Amino acid sequence: MFQDRQIHLSLFALPHGQLASAWRLPEIPEGSTNDLGQYAEAARIIEDAKFDAFFIADKLAAGADGSWRYGPPVDAFEPFSLGGALAALTERLGIIATASTTFQHPYLVSRHVLALDHLSRGRAGWNIVTSYSPDTVANFGGGEHLPHDERYEIAEEAIEVVRGLWRSWDEDAVAWDREGGAYTREGAVRPIDHRGRYFTVEGPGEFRRSAQGEPVRVQAGSSPRGVAFAAAHAEVVFTAQTTLQAGRAFAEQLRGEVERAGRRQDEVLITPGFSYVIGSTDEEARRTHEALLDTVQPEHILGSIRDVVQVDLREYPLDGPVPPLPDPETAQGHRSRLAVYRRIAETEGLSLREFARRVAGQRGHHQIVGSPERIADEMQRWFESAAADGFNLMPYTIPGQLREFAEHVVPILQDRGLFRREYEGSTLREHFGLPYRG
Repeated sequence: MFQDRQIHLSLFALPHGQLASAWRLPEIPEGSTNDLGQYAEAARIIEDAKFDAFFIADKLAAGADGSWRYGPPVDAFEPFSLGGALAALTERLGIIATASTTFQHPYLVSRHVLALDHLSRGRAGWNIVTSYSPDTVANFGGGEHLPHDERYEIAEEAIEVVRGLWRSWDEDAVAWDREGGAYTREGAVRPIDHRGRYFTVEGPGEFRRSAQGEPVRVQAGSSPRGVAFAAAHAEVVFTAQTTLQAGRAFAEQLRGEVERAGRRQDEVLITPGFSYVIGSTDEEARRTHEALLDTVQPEHILGSIRDVVQVDLREYPLDGPVPPLPDPETAQGHRSRLAVYRRIAETEGLSLREFARRVAGQRGHHQIVGSPERIADEMQRWFESAAADGFNLMPYTIPGQLREFAEHVVPILQDRGLFRREYEGSTLREHFGLPYRG
């Protein structure tokens, strides 16, 4: 299974970088949060470095109450608008856009994802989220948030609808018969006539098949229900694991679930989030890291994670201990991320201020601070231990730390035979080594 593998790399592109206070740095142009040029520059950097994909997150909310006072919302653009713009500015780079199965109707998701796929000529992926934020609920009619497991039940049906619409045109449906006046072959485009518990969709879809058969399906759940969902439906799994031991345990669990779902292990790639700060030496990286954390406003971070930890930590003394956090097993929100934050709070003896600094750039993901060689060593260690097939990179700053990685870490990985020097295919499936889905 693991012969001739190479590392897969995507960029998790938050405005100005993973560090919430990155906008305060002097190298970030004033007013650039909603500037396409900032994203275009990041896309150029990673396409030149031969990354697999540009990953666009979404939350459908501006953030916790008042968090915009301290920094921009984490999602500066609607994913498919930004994805379409980047498709026009790139040639080979994959584009993964997020859409929620809880708040976005599957017919719209189907057309948005497949439209992006055609605009990019087969380079699109769909990051499937079930949405956990109370702020998002408040933007879509309010009321009680749906229970955790029911959101996954909705997602199961939504995927059935979306994929049915994608396949509602046969691969040879377009006849383009000028003489006979027939655009499609008779019977090659069919309604899906879906009647389910949550959705009624007649179809068919509006587009011919994708150049890659179907767009790539990406998913980020790490709770037991999320893992089962990923094993059945995902092709790339984005996960938060803070240690190699935890990463290996998660990978073993997921691959076992994949087999139980009747799929081959190599049908699903595992790409943990990887937060980092690079310096020319380990000591320089540590100094840079501390300087970056000095820009953090604890109130901002504590407010921004309120919907995960389900406690408004801003109400507690900053120099006191982290108060008890809820049990992830009974939470209705982001259970796996809550479990990470609770473990940090319970095992590291941090004050609330220190806790805020700890999660400010890491956000529950693995983090490494060091020289390019140390960064490359750590990635190789995770990769060769089968804890990861690749990484969703979360640089503290964009473009600064992103460019450092592209210029100094990528060549090391290439010299070690761990990462491509040139693209070998043109679709996102080909980049990821995933089979064509006809």
